[in-house]
Amino acid sequence: MNDPKTSNSLTAVQTAALGAAFESSPNPYVLLTPDLRIVAVNRAYEEVTGARRQDIVGQPLFAAFDSGPGSDAPENVRQVRDSLEKARDTRQRDHLAVVRFSVQKTLADGSLGFVERVWSATHTPVLNAAGEVELLLQHTTDVTDLSPAIRPDEPTTALDAIVGGSVLRRAQSVQEANRRLEGERNRLVEMFMQAPGFVAILSGPDHRFQMHNDAYGQLIGHRDIAGRSVREALPELDGQGFFDLLDSVFATGEPYEGRESPARLQRTPDGPLETVYLNFIYQPIRDGSGVVVGIFVQGHDVTANVQAAQRQKLMIDELNHRVKNTLATVQSIAIQTARSNTDPAGFAETFQSRIMSLSHTHNLLTQSHWEGADLRAILQHETEAYGPTRVSLIGPPVSLEPSVVLSLGMIFHELATNAAKYGALHTPEGRVLIDWALADQRDRKLRLTWRETGGPKVAIPDRRGFGSRLIERNIRHDLAGEIDLVYAPDGLIAELTIPLDRTAAQ
Repeated sequence: MNDPKTSNSLTAVQTAALGAAFESSPNPYVLLTPDLRIVAVNRAYEEVTGARRQDIVGQPLFAAFDSGPGSDAPENVRQVRDSLEKARDTRQRDHLAVVRFSVQKTLADGSLGFVERVWSATHTPVLNAAGEVELLLQHTTDVTDLSPAIRPDEPTTALDAIVGGSVLRRAQSVQEANRRLEGERNRLVEMFMQAPGFVAILSGPDHRFQMHNDAYGQLIGHRDIAGRSVREALPELDGQGFFDLLDSVFATGEPYEGRESPARLQRTPDGPLETVYLNFIYQPIRDGSGVVVGIFVQGHDVTANVQAAQRQKLMIDELNHRVKNTLATVQSIAIQTARSNTDPAGFAETFQSRIMSLSHTHNLLTQSHWEGADLRAILQHETEAYGPTRVSLIGPPVSLEPSVVLSLGMIFHELATNAAKYGALHTPEGRVLIDWALADQRDRKLRLTWRETGGPKVAIPDRRGFGSRLIERNIRHDLAGEIDLVYAPDGLIAELTIPLDRTAAQ
C-alpha cells in the first residue's frame, strides 16, 4: 500500500516538473481563465511578445495585447477572441492557422512602437475532473518570417515564394474560407432555432434527434430528447402511425406531407395525452452519394385553426337546427291561432302577439350568446307590460338551457295573455303571484306556481283553447314535465314541475 506522504510528495514533484517544463519550453505559452484573463506566461512568451509577466499577469488578455492603433486591430482581436471562446464553449482544441496581430516592442531608435507580426495559434481547453473548462492554454508561433508580404523591403526568392508565401497564402485562404463557412452555418442554425414553425433533424434509421428548435420543444413539452431515438423520446406516439411514416421515408427516400393530422402527445410530465393537429412534412436528407442518412421534420401546429373550424361547423349545425325548430314553432302557432280565430283582425292580433313573444325570448338568449337565461329574466320579459306592482316574483336564481327558455317563454306568454284577457290582469285590482323553488338537488326539479288573485270570478272553461293546448304540449312534450291547472273562484292557479337535469342532457 502506498504511503500517503509519498503520494503527496510525488504529486508535488510532478507539479513542480510540469511547472519547470512550462517555463523552459521554447514554445510560447500563456494560460488564461475562461473569461480570458491572464494567469501565467512562460519565458518564451515574454521573449516573443516583448512583455513582462509582472505587467500582464492578472490582466484581461486584450487589455494587455490590443493589436495597436491600426485600423485592422479590431478585426485581429475579434479573430483571436472568437477562437478562444470557441475552444472554451465546445471544449475542443481550436486552431488559427494565420492571424495578424501587432505587439508593442522597443524599436531600433529606443522608442516604443507597435510592430505588425503574423502568428499561428492553437487554443486548448484544460478540463477539470468534472469535465468543466478550468483554463485555456494558448500556444502561439511567430510565422512572420514565412510571410513575404510583411517584409516588402526584403528580396523574395522563388524558394521563399514556394515554401513561405504560397504556403502561407493557402493556409490563410483555407482559414478565411472556413471562417465564412462557419459564419454561414451559425446564421443557418440561428434561423433554424428561431423559425416560427417546429423543426427537427433526425439522424440514422432509428431517427435520433440531432437538433430541434424551440417551437418543437414547445410542441412536445420541452422534454430532453437530444441524441435519443424518436421511439425513446416520444413513446406515446406508438400506434399513431408516425413511426411507420418515418421508417417509410427513410427506406424509400420519398417525402411525406401530412395535413391537419391528429397527434396525441404528453406535453406535461405524467400529464394526460393532449390532441394536437399538425401540418408537417418529412423530407429525406441525403449524403454526397445520394444515400438517405436522416430526415428533416418541419411543420406547424394548426390545432387552433382546426378547433375553430370545428366550432364554426358546430355553430352552423346548431343554427340550422334552431331555425328549423323556430319555423316549426311559427307554423304551429299560425295553424292553431287560425283555428281559434275566425276573424282576420283577431287572428292578426293574436298571431303577432305570440310571434313577438317568441322574438323577445330569442333576444334574451342572444344576449347570452345562446348559453341560456335566468328564470326571473324570462318572467320579467313576459310580464313587464303590466308593471312591477301587478306581478310579484319570488324565487332563487335558476339558470336554464336555451331549449327550456324558449318553451317557458311561450308558456308564460300564454298565461300572461290569458290573465290580461280573462283573469287577474283584466281588472285594475288584480295581481299575479309567481313563486318557485328547486327540489331534489341530485336530480333537480323546478317547481313553479302561477297564482292569480283579485280578478273576475273564474269558471272552468267548456272547451280547451290553443293557449291551454300550447301550455300542456310544451310542458309535457318539450320539457318532460307536469302541469296542474286549477280554476279556483279567486283566480287561476297553475303549478308546473320541470326536471331540469333531464332536459339539459337531451
